[in-house]
Amino acid sequence: MAETVNSQVTDSITESSLEVIGNAPSIAIGNLYQATAQALANAAHNATIAQQQANILGQAVTAQGVALIYSIKI
Repeated sequence: MAETVNSQVTDSITESSLEVIGNAPSIAIGNLYQATAQALANAAHNATIAQQQANILGQAVTAQGVALIYSIKI
């Protein structure tokens, strides 16, 4: 014996499914924007770290050069 489902139940399920399908593009673009922002933030952070390391290296080379100049006997 087949049972019939109330049409309000099937309408509710259909509307829920349509809402998920309707929200999918906006969720996808939101995820894309978030991933892009994270990648750009990582790139900026890496550039900052590289600049700091270059400055440290430059200071060390300068200190060594000055020490070498001071060590020259005239």
